[in-house]
Amino acid sequence: MADFFNLKARQAAAAQASSSKAPTTKKEPNRLQPWVEKYRPKTLSEVTAQDNTIQILSRTLQSSNLPHMLFYGPPGTGKTSTILALAKQLFGPDLVKTRVLELNASDERGISIVRAKVKDFARQQLSAAPKYNVMIADKDAEGGVKQVKYRDKYPCPPFKIVVLDEADSMTQDAQSALRRTMETYSKMTRFCLVCNYVTRIIDPLASRCSKFRFKSLDSGNAVKRVADIARLENVKCANGVEEELVRIAEGDLRKAITFLQSAARLVGQEGSKRKEGGGKKRKVVEEEDEDAMDVDSAPQDSRVITKKMVQDIAGVIPDATLDALESSLFPKSNKTISYAPIASVVQDMVAEGWSAAQTVGQLYERIMFDERISDLQKMRIVAFFSETDKRLVDGSDEHLAMLDLGLRISGVLCQG
Repeated sequence: MADFFNLKARQAAAAQASSSKAPTTKKEPNRLQPWVEKYRPKTLSEVTAQDNTIQILSRTLQSSNLPHMLFYGPPGTGKTSTILALAKQLFGPDLVKTRVLELNASDERGISIVRAKVKDFARQQLSAAPKYNVMIADKDAEGGVKQVKYRDKYPCPPFKIVVLDEADSMTQDAQSALRRTMETYSKMTRFCLVCNYVTRIIDPLASRCSKFRFKSLDSGNAVKRVADIARLENVKCANGVEEELVRIAEGDLRKAITFLQSAARLVGQEGSKRKEGGGKKRKVVEEEDEDAMDVDSAPQDSRVITKKMVQDIAGVIPDATLDALESSLFPKSNKTISYAPIASVVQDMVAEGWSAAQTVGQLYERIMFDERISDLQKMRIVAFFSETDKRLVDGSDEHLAMLDLGLRISGVLCQG
């Protein structure tokens, strides 16, 4: 009670408590982070397989002047990571919080947001750069550090950056309002539009931006990145697992890393890195509930990710199931459509829960590389695949869509 009225004693106790809690609050979120966020590029040099774009942005980083930008390309190729890494290198860790506004597709994208939130941020005065010094590694002295001013480390140009992620989901009215906002506040605000389909951005808005196309990652760079993450996380992979992850993800590095983390949790790799202190707590839990499944108690030799695990996690249809579907499509001796075998195989696939979109993709690869089918037949069959894919996107019944696709392909094969 005596310390309650002593202000200095209360302040000292609060400072001591906050300092003791600081290490735990800093380390715990990093350990529990998804690997996609944990290994997101922090600088432009860490972005993979986008050499031309990174070279141009690095030069603009040196001049500290940016145009309005439009990043477009397939998902998982590093569009958002590139602009965030650029912003961190421009403004530093302290100034990036007040100089960068990021809006995602989960936020409202109507004209009211452009007129209110974006416009209010664009008209705000620029916050001043910190005056304190930062510590950086000195290359001249081995293991030494030196102090430099914040502005010498980070350029801190006199403008803000507005990042509109998945801008192709914005309405036409919102894009038209954004065009006027870009013109009015161009002196102190730069806009970066990130989208998957550049055709959904109106021409007046796209013509005001410098376009950067992000291509799908090539197999070599993607496999190398996945292998590096597996090595850093102490994950053991069988031969060819990294290539299988990249192949299933179809160039989407984010999807490949997510599948890798899911497979690691399946075999309990992360649990093997826990300290011995956590093992005592786990024993207490096992005594309370003996029936509870503990993935961390797997034998050490079974902690290896295999191709079969990756395919199961990604929902890849087994070869045996696809073989049965493909064989039912080919006509028998009488050259007529066999409805019963096709309907039986499709019904079994729907009952087992296989995705219709996954079936269309894998069956397409099989049909296109089947030498028993002529080029003219393949040309007609491709139209059926595209029509079925459009129907699935529009929300049609998967069972009926797969059955219709199988019967139409069988009809083409019957004609010879």
